[in-house]
Amino acid sequence: MGEKIVAAGTDLNKLKGIFDSNTGVDIALFDFTKNDTFKNALKDVDRVFLMRPPHLGKPEELYPFIDAMKDNNIKLVSFLSLMGIEKNTIPPHYKIEKYIENSKIPYAHIRPGFFMQNISGVHAVEIREMDQIFVPAGKSKTSFIDAADIGLAIATVLNQVDKYKNTAHTITGGKALDYYQVAEILSKVLERKITYANPGYLKYRNYYIKKRGLNKSYVNVTIALYFMTRMGTAAEVTDGFFNLTGKKPGSLEEFVINNRESFTKKP
Repeated sequence: MGEKIVAAGTDLNKLKGIFDSNTGVDIALFDFTKNDTFKNALKDVDRVFLMRPPHLGKPEELYPFIDAMKDNNIKLVSFLSLMGIEKNTIPPHYKIEKYIENSKIPYAHIRPGFFMQNISGVHAVEIREMDQIFVPAGKSKTSFIDAADIGLAIATVLNQVDKYKNTAHTITGGKALDYYQVAEILSKVLERKITYANPGYLKYRNYYIKKRGLNKSYVNVTIALYFMTRMGTAAEVTDGFFNLTGKKPGSLEEFVINNRESFTKKP
């Protein structure tokens, strides 16, 4: 869209690997927990895409940077929030949204459904190694959306500040699926039997903390999200993505085909 971009994070070498010199993207050191990195990261920046790192489970850990954005007269912040968060105060996203709004920084919250990348990322280990989807979602349905589509929605609001100032957008995929259906799609595309384990919360928590070695705060947040899913908050299908971009969201089948290697057993 012709915008000048700064990519900010804690690992400069990793950022340089993602955004090589040909992309024209500037790199800046930034850490939510180190206030002395804020000034340089915000230098000459007038709009911000804000994403909570998974390991920071407390909303208060993002407040100092939100205050810094206000002091730097940011024209718009697009926060990566969560579908249904306006009705649920449990996950940290709710308080972060409210803090941004109360700070009077112009905002455009993006509230997506569950990422398709959750399946190809953190949950792909069990699919590869055990031919199982291991999430405590019960029989609930989820309107999965590709992170690439979420990125396009965020780029759209940041590119059109006046149009989307002080708005919130719930964006989803085009279909709601339960994890038994997800397992069927994986089985069909990967040409091997994938099943949905449907563990309880405690079994899931113990496995991800003790066997996978993941951070307790991160695992607890995911449990809260799956609890919400069981309450039906992830099943809604909206036109939010189409209304922003004029395009249809990608399907889970397309995503699995394009990311087949994520689910393939390592030799």
